Amino acid sequence: MQEPGTADPNAIPPRRSTGASNPASNPAPNPAPNPAPNPAANPRRMRRLIAEDPEWTLAIVPQLTELCIQHIIKNFETNPILHSLLPEHQKKVLNKISTSLPLTVTANLISDEDYWKRCCTERWTVCDVSRYGNSWKRMFFERHLENILKFYIPDTTSPNVVLDLIPLCKEYVRKLEIDQFLPPVKLEKKEDEDVSDTESDTGIDEPSMDHFDLGILVPALCHLEELHLTYGVKDCGMNFEWNLFEFTYRDCSSLASALKKCPTLKVFKLSRSKVDDEKARLLIHHLLDHPSLIELNLSHNLIADRGARAIGKLINRSKLLTLNLCDNRIRAPGAQAIAHALSKNATLTSLNLRLNCIEDEGGQAICHALLANSTLTTLHLGGNELSEPTATLFSQVLAVNTCLTHVNLSCNHIGLDGGKQLLEGMSDNKTVVEFDLRLAEVGQESEYLINQAIKANQELARLKGLQHLSS
Repeated sequence: MQEPGTADPNAIPPRRSTGASNPASNPAPNPAPNPAPNPAANPRRMRRLIAEDPEWTLAIVPQLTELCIQHIIKNFETNPILHSLLPEHQKKVLNKISTSLPLTVTANLISDEDYWKRCCTERWTVCDVSRYGNSWKRMFFERHLENILKFYIPDTTSPNVVLDLIPLCKEYVRKLEIDQFLPPVKLEKKEDEDVSDTESDTGIDEPSMDHFDLGILVPALCHLEELHLTYGVKDCGMNFEWNLFEFTYRDCSSLASALKKCPTLKVFKLSRSKVDDEKARLLIHHLLDHPSLIELNLSHNLIADRGARAIGKLINRSKLLTLNLCDNRIRAPGAQAIAHALSKNATLTSLNLRLNCIEDEGGQAICHALLANSTLTTLHLGGNELSEPTATLFSQVLAVNTCLTHVNLSCNHIGLDGGKQLLEGMSDNKTVVEFDLRLAEVGQESEYLINQAIKANQELARLKGLQHLSS
């Protein structure tokens, strides 16, 4: 029996009305309002904010080490702290400091090649570091000094531009190639100016045409080994004047003194500079007994027989290995003087007399010298008005000389009979591996047979080289 006030457990509960039958009696509840948007809950917006802020980082405060490195980089010019840093911190500083810092700060402080590579590649488009002993620092200082000298204007540019650079670059410069020297600026006279007012009592009424004095630079470069010079102006355009290409006697005198005071110099080239006999004799006089010079190039100048006689003295009083006198005015007497020195020389290995005019008299003198010489391996006599008499004597040289390996007699008038003589000499020769007879009029048959002999000598030289390597 059920007690009053208690529910019957077996009773079926009444069904609740869903309100579907009478919508008016059970109205639907109002929807909840949309919550305020949360930026952190929107992943797309987060990605967008990070992309727009490249400085965004999870680190709230940079590390103290990074702050110190940034401070050092910012103040490196006034306080160049480097060697007191740890190696990994030095690397970070060197990767960030500017390449435009004064050389007074960086020259003797920074030896890191990556830094100097940045300096070179940011300044020059073409950078072939193999030409500078694979040293980026050497490349920078050599090219930097070359650019200063190429655009130095006497009486206008301050000499301190060069003098202040010498202590910074002297330890790194091994070679200088200067293909331009600018002359002083020529002052134009006013049309209404009286000539008597402009000329001084000493007769000096305009700047001299002397160029930069290398005497203050070359002796100070304690490791300089190569010096290539051309006195002239490149790309002068419509402003062409002959005096832009003037190599004055005072230029020559200061250069000669500088060469004598540079005992480390091994290679000296002075081409396309109007070097005549007097200037050549002055240069040679200062190069006699030079302790290191092994290569001299005076090509494309105005050297004639008197200059050639001075060069003959140099051959016997120096350690020259290579001599280039291409495109000068040397005739038979000058060639005879060189030949006389060659017959007694025991060091010279290469001689270039191309584009002179030594003719048969000079050519035969060279041949007689080669019968006694035992060191010359390369000889260039192209374009010298040689003919059959020289070829006849040269065939004897080919038959007995065992040193010559490269010969050039191109652009001469050897002729058919001369070609046969050379072929006869080559039949007994086993050392010449290159023989240029182009435009020498020797005939196709002789030229072909000589080339066959050359190929046989090349194969013989190759086999000897292999035997040398195996041993």
